Amino acid sequence: MNDYLFKIQNVAKSFHIGDQDVPVLKDISLEIKSGDFVIIFGPSGCGKSTLLHTMLGLEAPTKGSVYFSGKNLYDGLTEDDRSDFRKEHTGIVYQQPNWIRSLTVVENVAFPLQLLGLDRFHSLEKARVILETVEMINWATYIPTELSSGQQQRVALARALVTNPEVIIADEPTGNLDYESGQGLMKLLTELNKEHKKTILMVTHDLEYLKYAITAVKMFNGSVVGVYDKEDQKELMSEIKSKRGKDLKIQA
Repeated sequence: MNDYLFKIQNVAKSFHIGDQDVPVLKDISLEIKSGDFVIIFGPSGCGKSTLLHTMLGLEAPTKGSVYFSGKNLYDGLTEDDRSDFRKEHTGIVYQQPNWIRSLTVVENVAFPLQLLGLDRFHSLEKARVILETVEMINWATYIPTELSSGQQQRVALARALVTNPEVIIADEPTGNLDYESGQGLMKLLTELNKEHKKTILMVTHDLEYLKYAITAVKMFNGSVVGVYDKEDQKELMSEIKSKRGKDLKIQA
């Protein structure tokens, strides 16, 4: 169990709508190793975000088990337990970052540390170091909403990194970005994975970004229908064209 950061076993999830149960996840089993860069991809509505929320302890499965860092998230843990565990072990970047609008960039980045009990001075000190890492220190005193969408996502990544989590979760992080900003964010995530050994777990429907993955997980209609390593991806990508009309190439 400890060889894997995530181990999902026979997970299914249904939502009760009206007088019927609607299946969203169907008997999914998946293992993710520490240090991997995993991209879960598939069309909108295929269950990607529901799977991610289940893996994070946000959405209990109808059946099956979810292990995160050796802990069974839905066996003996309360919702508060899962929340505390998530704060300690994950950093999350969403498509639309949520800011405390009365705080500056550096104060927003420092806030997760203060939630964990670190004093304001040392929280701000660590936040500045992380802003240097994502090349946003020059905007530390700005209000986040004064920044471009690409800059905001870099700050959101800094906020996710500041607690030194085991895994960075990125849920459609490029959805609101232009092409150049999206590529910049993906290269930054790659650097964090390769140079800082951070595990990256990303959800996207944009096939453009598969070239950055070490492992690609394909979902369709609530099921995992393929798991591809680098060699597999080369064969997969030879059949896929970018939405922008360019051939997609796998990075070495």
